[in-house]
Amino acid sequence: MEKRTDMRAEALDTLIDIERNKKLSHIAIGETLMRHQSEKKSDRAFYTRLCEGVTERKIYLDYILDTYSKTPMKKCKPLIRSLLRMGAYQILFMDVRDAAACSEAVSLAKKRGFGRLSGFVNGVLRTIVREKDRLPVPDKKEFDKYLSITYSVPEWLSRLMIDQYDAQTAETMFASFLEARPLTIRTNLSVITPEALEEKLKKEGVSVERGTYLPYALTISHLNYLGKLAAFRQGKFAVQDESSQLAVEVADINEGDFVLDVCAAPGKTFHAADRLHGTGKVLSRDLTEYKTDLIEENKDRMCYENVKVQQWDALVEDESLLESVDVLLADLPCSGLGIMGRKNDIKYQMTQQQLSELAQLQRGILSVIWKYVKPGGEMIFSTCTLNRGENIENIRWIEENTPMRLVSIEDYLPETLKGRTGSQGYLQLIPGKDSCDGFFISKFERPEAR
Repeated sequence: MEKRTDMRAEALDTLIDIERNKKLSHIAIGETLMRHQSEKKSDRAFYTRLCEGVTERKIYLDYILDTYSKTPMKKCKPLIRSLLRMGAYQILFMDVRDAAACSEAVSLAKKRGFGRLSGFVNGVLRTIVREKDRLPVPDKKEFDKYLSITYSVPEWLSRLMIDQYDAQTAETMFASFLEARPLTIRTNLSVITPEALEEKLKKEGVSVERGTYLPYALTISHLNYLGKLAAFRQGKFAVQDESSQLAVEVADINEGDFVLDVCAAPGKTFHAADRLHGTGKVLSRDLTEYKTDLIEENKDRMCYENVKVQQWDALVEDESLLESVDVLLADLPCSGLGIMGRKNDIKYQMTQQQLSELAQLQRGILSVIWKYVKPGGEMIFSTCTLNRGENIENIRWIEENTPMRLVSIEDYLPETLKGRTGSQGYLQLIPGKDSCDGFFISKFERPEAR
């Protein structure tokens, strides 16, 4: 009989790798899942849930563990700290027998050469088992600290969202990031209808629901590995959140247009190509080889002939593109605060200083790329963040420093989102309030020459 992989041990290695080497969790998890494609779906799901759960609730777990441990978590050895977090997460948030969570943690401590600390691990976890119906609760009188501990976000971030929105909205956002969410996909309308794609996916054993806002959006769940789906390999769909789909939906892309995706991602690039119906051209550019290689791979899968991919620094002006672009997709580098529910270590890696630096980077890029838009053409300025310094304040910067004119996206939105754009015509999507990632979308036109 083939030996079964110990997915708890794999999770421990992944969590240590994330903390020690500052590796992004989705990359570290993806690498392990790729190595273990042959494992049972349930084992892969257990591993993923454990790694993602410990990562996203790390601050709360340490708060609980510090309550019952004589040694603060920050002073524990990395392996012991990760083991305790794993054990506590299983006890508090997973359908795992308490005894199994404790005994497996003790066993792993011994196997990894920490037998002398196995009693400490066992004692702390068994105390949490005894006390889990009367765990400490942070005081709401210090609401920023309460949000920080309850939803595992840094205090500076909880204060920022309270200041920029309000306490209730901030809590709604943070709570939504801890909820399980299905994978959102966009139908490749060039080759299949949403109805036919839904039927095809269901035949492959996938659970499918229709999107909230757009007729070609679907959400899928109960799948093992994306690459095993024939519909994916055949380019019938692309992975893309509805928020990102909306950013292309509001663009006035017509057959024959020249579209530039200046800081490209596969979702936006191929969505634009789909809207062109085999005509025109999409130039997809990004600074990194990793991203351009990823787009090339998806180009082969999606079979779009009207997409050209280039590695290019958006801060460097390309004179050959001046006043030549019909639609400029400017989904610029940002803090990613709107997608913390999908990339749950963003909140630990981002700093207030970086927010300011990213806003300045956006302005540097914007000062170059607006010149590519032809008179009468348009620019979609969007980000996947909630921070107003990277969104609304940079709208003001565009208006003050370029000839581009802000126009409303109201008429391009689905009925359920109409009335949200206000007098300025831009849209901020809010996790928990909206059924998608946090995303900011605005639209500018370059006036015709007189």
